Amino acid sequence: MRREQLLRLLESVAAGETSPAQALERLAWAPVEAIGALGSEGGSGAGVPFARIDHHRALRNGFPEVVFCEGKTAEQVVAICERLAERGGGFLATRADGRVRELLGKRFPGAEVHDLARVVYLSPEEPVEAPETGPILVVSAGTGDLPVAEEAAVSARAMGNRVERLYDVGVAGIHRLLGESDVLRRAAVIIVVAGMEGALPSVVGGLVSAPVIAVPTSVGYGAAFGGLAALLGMLNSCASGLMVVNIDNGFGAACAATRIVRSRVSAG
Repeated sequence: MRREQLLRLLESVAAGETSPAQALERLAWAPVEAIGALGSEGGSGAGVPFARIDHHRALRNGFPEVVFCEGKTAEQVVAICERLAERGGGFLATRADGRVRELLGKRFPGAEVHDLARVVYLSPEEPVEAPETGPILVVSAGTGDLPVAEEAAVSARAMGNRVERLYDVGVAGIHRLLGESDVLRRAAVIIVVAGMEGALPSVVGGLVSAPVIAVPTSVGYGAAFGGLAALLGMLNSCASGLMVVNIDNGFGAACAATRIVRSRVSAG
């Protein structure tokens, strides 16, 4: 439940359009709903709910709880998404493998299934309006970084932001980036995704005044150490004020960018 939905419910009660009992029924499941149960074959975990959905997450953070699919069975993911969808809030499922994407696509024909980003998104009954600011710009160094970049882009859009993309503009051909100065300048926040040595966020951070969020990826040869080289390079950036999230964490970058944009809107 979002703040706007709760406010309308309270206004409806105040106007006599909804009875207190009806309002109580709508809020009865909030804020936490336990669902499902582990196998009943026995053992210490038998009968224990496998998930507790935080339905008030949107009231506190501005966006509903997101389903991180790794480590969950496909059936558990579907069950969680069903409950979220039943409440009218839609859902965002990240790190969804092929089977999970297939099952969610069949169960929710209206959902967007993004194979490259490994994300499935079902928009809420009342879509979030994009704030009146510049877009969140997602920049990738190379084509190999696109899965993480697309996770960031799709997640940011699901959180109600306007999103633009600028891909394959890494430092090996820096003229590709420098030729897009207008795109860089109009962005409210820039998410820069890069693997290998992770140099691109430093370059972007030196060109713009907007906040820059760096996302290291696990793309690279042996000495890249699965993204550690890029992560350390970004943490040691000479571009002042650069923010860095964890390796391959496009979703986390989208969350950070959304908080920045909303803070600006709230500040007026």
